Amino acid sequence: MELVDVPVRRMIVAVTGASGVIYAVRSLDLLRAAGIETHLVVTKAGSLTSSYETGLDAADLAGRADVAYHHTDVGAPISSGSFLTGGMLIAPASMRTLGEIASGVSSSLVSRAADVTLKERRRLVLLTREAPLNLVHLRNMAAVTEAGGIIFPPVPAFYHNPSSLEEIVDHTVGRTLDQFGIHTDVFPRWDAGLRAALRSKGDS
Repeated sequence: MELVDVPVRRMIVAVTGASGVIYAVRSLDLLRAAGIETHLVVTKAGSLTSSYETGLDAADLAGRADVAYHHTDVGAPISSGSFLTGGMLIAPASMRTLGEIASGVSSSLVSRAADVTLKERRRLVLLTREAPLNLVHLRNMAAVTEAGGIIFPPVPAFYHNPSSLEEIVDHTVGRTLDQFGIHTDVFPRWDAGLRAALRSKGDS
């Protein structure tokens, strides 16, 4: 039998109860545009936060994914390492979710799927949302990093002179998807051309 290394065009996306649900919404839209199959799970707090921030409930978010699971469905396919994925994005990631992943305690499908992602040595990216951070938060971030995860706070960049909230969100989401090898053209990348353009603008 010939073994062929084929990239898995499938991603897990989780939404938890921290501010910043727009990052998940935009990620789902860009992943669909890129032809990536998405498997979504939204916690109860994530659904509540989404309705506050975006007007979208869990059903609306599910409509942006290929498959959606209830956060208590710990028998879902994404809870097994035999279900192949290209990784998992948690956007946003609450401190509770971070703590569960850091301790290896799985009380929901989100933390179980994250645990599976780590044990299978797949890419796990957490858009952690909290400020300021206390020592418990920092230690949990260190533990997840040591286990192979990536802590990716959605810190906005301004070198490209964004003129809208959408441009700020796109920069963060685009950089996040880069972590999975999914490259988009939704934000300007720093290169010689952009550097020259900004210099020219500054001199005018």
